[in-house]
Amino acid sequence: MIVIRNLRKEYPNITPLKNVNAEIKKGDVISIIGPSGTGKSTLLRCINRLETPTSGEILVDGVDICAKKADLPGLHRKMGMVFQSFNLFGHMSIIENLMCAPMDLLRKSKKEAYDCGMELLQTVGLASKAENYPDELSGGQKQRVAIARALTMEPEILLFDEPTSALDPTMVGEVLSVIKRLADSGLTMLIVTHEMSFAKNVSNRVFYMDEGIIYEDGTPQQIFENPKNEKTRRFIRQLKVLSLVINKSDFDFPAINSSLEEFGRKQMMPQRRIYRTQLVFEELVMQRLVCEKDIGEIHMDVEYSEKEDSVDMIFRYGGKKLGLPDDEDDLTAITLRGVTKSISHKYDGKENVLVLKI
Repeated sequence: MIVIRNLRKEYPNITPLKNVNAEIKKGDVISIIGPSGTGKSTLLRCINRLETPTSGEILVDGVDICAKKADLPGLHRKMGMVFQSFNLFGHMSIIENLMCAPMDLLRKSKKEAYDCGMELLQTVGLASKAENYPDELSGGQKQRVAIARALTMEPEILLFDEPTSALDPTMVGEVLSVIKRLADSGLTMLIVTHEMSFAKNVSNRVFYMDEGIIYEDGTPQQIFENPKNEKTRRFIRQLKVLSLVINKSDFDFPAINSSLEEFGRKQMMPQRRIYRTQLVFEELVMQRLVCEKDIGEIHMDVEYSEKEDSVDMIFRYGGKKLGLPDDEDDLTAITLRGVTKSISHKYDGKENVLVLKI
């Protein structure tokens, strides 16, 4: 359905796309992952011609959309896009946002556009908000409206540019569930995302982008469990492990708490487990370790195992032998034992290693 050959995009000070090549078949659901700044969003914007490629070819159904006389309005009728910033018209009601393009571009009657819009709002669970305005909706609701609006053009291809990155963590699930339903419907979809569990569970292919190219293309199982290339392996390893160094004299407690929340959300952990990782950090580090004079830096690794459905929190620190006391009256020890599956401690004379499994 889409063939990309030697695609390059240059800006004055940066070249986000150097030599991108790919073939996308009808019905493919492809998640595009990779470090920030590696051209993922630029690739989508070139595919729907919001950006003009510097060189190379993009064929959609055999037609070169980079040609000078390419039918871009026709392309945009075939290809919808959902942005991370919603891009709804604030002066229009929700149903008016959905009716605008079908009436202007598809020449649908007002009644046809209204009926179609209401049906799609019903699909995304927002029919009751049809007469509201965007400012009256939550972030998750706005993004669901944006998805419905893209669908009003009856696209064959749907592009998502980090559709959950601007959302509060509590709203991510409602948007991802709508995208999953669309994936099950047979639409061809490309999704730039940082939600790795979603990419693994919904996609049939994953593009890992780095250095301005599609560095690795494979099934979710291959990319996440057995990547072929070293950069892919390093990236996937970083996704599954959160590593932080805590300096007792100068560390930002709210920032670390937010990092634990974000890491858990990306792994699609239950909120209860995310809360427990935060509780372990607060009780162990804030109430116990930072109070010890002999301890210097505290190294914390949070490792998530989807296979075991568990989290290991590993703390490494120097000083004297120091684990959790067996004292039944110690409140920190009581709290930690209450929220963990197991606790183990090792000391080699120089370093303590404390592992808590959640």
